[in-house]
This record gives sequence, C-alpha cells and structure tokens, in this order.
Amino acid sequence: MKLLLLEDDDLLAESLAESLKDNGYLVDVAASVKAASSLMATERYELAIIDVGLPDGSGLTLVSQWRQQNRDTPILILTARDTWEDKVIGLEKGADDYLTKPFHEAELMARLKALLRRRSVQHSARLTLSGVILDEASQCVSVNGQAEHPLTATEFRLLRYLMHHPNRVLSKDLLLDQLYTLDQDAAASNLVEVYIARLRRYVGKSLIQTRRGQGYVFVAY
Repeated sequence: MKLLLLEDDDLLAESLAESLKDNGYLVDVAASVKAASSLMATERYELAIIDVGLPDGSGLTLVSQWRQQNRDTPILILTARDTWEDKVIGLEKGADDYLTKPFHEAELMARLKALLRRRSVQHSARLTLSGVILDEASQCVSVNGQAEHPLTATEFRLLRYLMHHPNRVLSKDLLLDQLYTLDQDAAASNLVEVYIARLRRYVGKSLIQTRRGQGYVFVAY
C-alpha cells in the first residue's frame, strides 16, 4: 500500500517514513508543494500525509486544489497548528483528518488505519474485470468462478494496478515504481517480467498482453 508523505523537516520525514515502512506501507517522500504535485500527477496513492507550512506554499492550498480536481485520496493533515479554527479550516479545505505535532506514533498509525478502513467501505472490496475477481480484503484472485489463489503482497499490488488501468499501455518503469518507492535501491531489470509471468499463471496470458517496446496491457471486455 503506497502513501505520499509531504514534510519539509528532513529528520521528521525520515523518522515518519521509517515508521510507516515498519508498519508495512510503501512511502514516497516530498519536501515541497511542487514535488508533491508532481508525484500525485503521476502516481496512485492510497493515502497522503500533508504538512501545512512548506517552503514553497501551503499544504492546505494543495489539498484544496486536489479536491477541485476530484482526487479522492484520503488526506491526513499533520501540523503544529493546533487551534480548533485551524482544524476547521483544514477539514473545510478537503482534509479527512487532522493531527497536531507533537504526536504519538501509535495515534498516527491508528488514524491512518481508520482512514483506510473508511475508504475500503466506500469502495467495493472486490474488483471484477474480464472474469477476474480480485478480493482486496483477502488479497486473493479467482477467474470465472474458479478456486481462489492467494497472492503475495507484490503480486497483489501489481494486479490491482493493472486492473485499475484497463486497456492502457503501462510501461515497465511505471509498473516497477508501483512496487518500489523512490528511495529504494534499483530493482532487478527483469522484476516486472517475473511478476507478470506469475500473474499470467493465475489469470491467463490473453488478459495481460505484452506490447513490445511499450509495456503491458490488462485487457477489459
């Protein structure tokens, strides 16, 4: 599960990122409004943690812009501003929750889980496409009503991304970035091919097609 963390305090950002990774999340870190905007435009995040005071603008303005663009990513505001007026403004701008600094790590994780649970209720727990049923709760896949196959976390993330972007050519680099965060060491160049081959054993070769020199397509019909 991939999260975006927008925080310009290097030490806090590093500490938060490590804590989130220890709790099973993938994290991309941005230190400015510009960097966060760029990432949000090209990546798909399950949740964003946004600081308010940033070197090149306001996190609240960024949240408002995302909501105007109909982005429904859950957003947790993280800031030192702790008055009730600040909280009201943050929520009115489109944030889903508001946590003030300093905070306890356990509270942050609990709030993240609550936001993600709320989102899972709003979205179907089963993603169905071309006879493929992906159960997001159990992370299992079945085809045409046959027996379910459990997926590894990486297989699940990759298949979920493919099914959320049907009939689109997705480059290997784009798919690789869904599996690894920006600050990790470069993965093996054939990693995507390995996981595509695994997924084809579950859903069939015809549904995940290779476009030579371009990438892969999940075929929807």
